[in-house]
This record gives sequence, structure tokens and C-alpha cells, in this order.
Amino acid sequence: MKKQVTVIGGGAAGLTAAIWAARSGADVSVIEHTDRVGKKILSTGNGRCNLTNSKMDKSCYRSGQPDFPMTAIGQFGWKDALRWFSSMGLLCKSRMDTYYYPVSDQASAVLDCLRLECGRLGVKVITGCSPERIIREKKGKTPGFRIETNLGVKQAEGLILACGSKAAPNTGSDGSGYELAAAFGHRIIKPLPALVQLRCQGNYYRQLAGIRTEARMRLEIDGQRAAEEQGELQITDYGLSGIPIFQLSRYAARALDEKKKVRVVVDFLPYMEKEESRIFLEKRFEEFGWRRGEDFLTGVVHKKLAVVFLKMSGIPLDQPAASATRRQRDHLLKAMKSYEALVSSVNPFANAQVCCGGVDVREVDPKTMESKLVKDLYFAGEILDVDGICGGYNLQWAWSSGRAAGCQAAQRRG
Repeated sequence: MKKQVTVIGGGAAGLTAAIWAARSGADVSVIEHTDRVGKKILSTGNGRCNLTNSKMDKSCYRSGQPDFPMTAIGQFGWKDALRWFSSMGLLCKSRMDTYYYPVSDQASAVLDCLRLECGRLGVKVITGCSPERIIREKKGKTPGFRIETNLGVKQAEGLILACGSKAAPNTGSDGSGYELAAAFGHRIIKPLPALVQLRCQGNYYRQLAGIRTEARMRLEIDGQRAAEEQGELQITDYGLSGIPIFQLSRYAARALDEKKKVRVVVDFLPYMEKEESRIFLEKRFEEFGWRRGEDFLTGVVHKKLAVVFLKMSGIPLDQPAASATRRQRDHLLKAMKSYEALVSSVNPFANAQVCCGGVDVREVDPKTMESKLVKDLYFAGEILDVDGICGGYNLQWAWSSGRAAGCQAAQRRG
């Protein structure tokens, strides 16, 4: 007789777990509280779905236990994911060498392949179904779970919690899975927004909004370097955005929650070292000092940035730049190489791609995704305290953890 496995959550990790549990011989049901499965998949990769990345190592993930993510990914990596999707009829291509997308450039194609495979395998998908309470019970010799929902009671021998996080609540992520896990005694590390924009103090952001420029960014927490990224910085009317900022945001969110001082030091001349930049500016004062201040940095940085740098340095906009004092020139170098953005907050869950925090992975087996506290209870995806950087890493985590949970949950044990 087939083992009855129920997956709570019909996102990337939940559908993956359901498929692998069914392939492994289980009778599988998926419970999804929204009106359709996979909503968040549709928004990934700007609607194109960056589903994995061939640059896959420990540095791409953050977790309370640094080795935890790669244990599961080591069992089912990016090549395995591509082969798996190929087996479901999805053709993939690489962009920028390591980033993989469906050939159709449609995230909907990824979701459709998952849905069709669930249908082929006989997975029962129940939408609009919200778990209200789960009770661990023993019926005869077989332990199981009694799942009380708004649509009635469901029974399961194996249970997989793949409920997602609190990020992007418009896709159905409401954090309800944390409560279910906590009811089984699991510790929940406070979920906070990650891969999100930073809100900063200062008067210049409205003036600079819309600028995109290459920069190097260093995150400092209570004056100590915490992380560093380089890439395209986007300036908004309230602060900083762009992929490098997203990569730094989880550290900023955690530090701000702990009432620590957070700032981002921005280098707007990342292709020059500080001394090289100083020499460059001195030479420019010699060659272009005849220009008015407002035109002095034309051809070097965005004009709006140039105006702000000059104002910060005290260099008049309507006088020849060569009239700048040594102190003003030093301030200009500092503004361009070490612009300080004091972070007041991160944007809310509604703007975040994922969360940091979740079910404490120290209480979960990294090879099987099974709870160390409750037999036959498994976890997959964002509900766990694992978050990846931008570039397909969070979806790879969904595929890897979902497969581990699905395969293991389907097995009968004496």
C-alpha cells in the first residue's frame, strides 16, 4: 500500500517535493491556501525564471549553519536540476555563462512543466485549503498527522512543510508555515526581509533618483566591515537598490533588528584605488580647472552625482574648479570614493524577494530535510533558515531541498 504524503505549500519547493514523493511511490496531496499553485515562480527572473546557476558553492548561501545548504545541493545540484527539467520537457539556456533560464524566457513554462508532471503522476492538488491545526497522532501501529483545514480533515503518514516565507505576500507567502513548525516545537529564527532595497537618511536621494552606475559597496555594522559587493548601484528617491545592495540587505536587516548602526560606504570610482583616484583628480584640476564647478566632472560620473559631490565638497558650481582649496579637493575625493549612506531601514516584506531566518536548520537533517524533533515531518524551501544570493540560487534551493524531502517522505520505515 502506498504511503500517504501531504505537502503543505504549492510553490517551487512544494511542487518539487510532491513530484519526487510521487516518483518514489507515494500517494501525494498538495494543500495550497491560495487559488492556484506556483504564483511566486511566475515573478522570478523578471518573469523569465532564472532557475539555477552553474556557479554553485557555499558562498552563494546564508544560513545559521553555513554547511547546511550545500549538503542538500551536493545531492542534487544545478546539472541534476537541468536534467530533471529536461525530463519534463523544458529546454534551458545559459545567460552570462552561468545563469540558466527556460529557452522560451517564460517563467510560466517552468510552472506549467511542474503542474503537468504533478498531473501525470496523479498528485492531488487542493487549492483554497488552509491548514488550521496539525496534530501528531498514532492510528494503530502507524503514526501520522491529522491536518485540520477550512475544507475538512486530511490524514497523512508523511508531512512536508513547504509553506514559503513572508517575502512577497502578494504571491501568497504569509508566514503561516512558521506557526505550524513552531507548534511541533521547532525554533523559528525571526524572519526578516532579504534581497531587498535599503532606505537611507539624507537629503540627496530625491535629487539622485533613477541613477544607475557601477560602484563598490561596503556594508559596515557598528563601524566594522560586514560584507562587500560590486556591481550596478541603483539610487532611488529613498535610498539604495540594485543587485549588490540586495546581496548586502540580509546583513543590514539583521543588524538593524538588533538596534545596531548600519551604513553603506559607496565607492563611485571602483576601477581606481584611492591613491590612483587622488592623482586622477589632481590631474583633472590641472587640465580642466578652467571649467565651472558644475561641469568639472562631466565625462566622469553622472551629472546629477557630480553636482551632489561638489555640493558636499563645498566647491562652487558657478566658479572655475581650479579655485577649489586643498580641503575642498580632499572632500571631493572622499565623497567620490567613500560616500556614506546611513541605513535607517530595509524595505518591507512586500518588496523582498526572500527572507533571512525561518526554521532553525540545526533541528533538521541536512541530507533528508526531516525534522530531528518529529519523525516523518519534513521541510523544504524558504521556510528554512536558508537564503541565497541573486541569480537562481533560491530556486536551486527549492529544487534540492524539495527533492530530498519528497524522496525521503515517500519511504516506509520499520
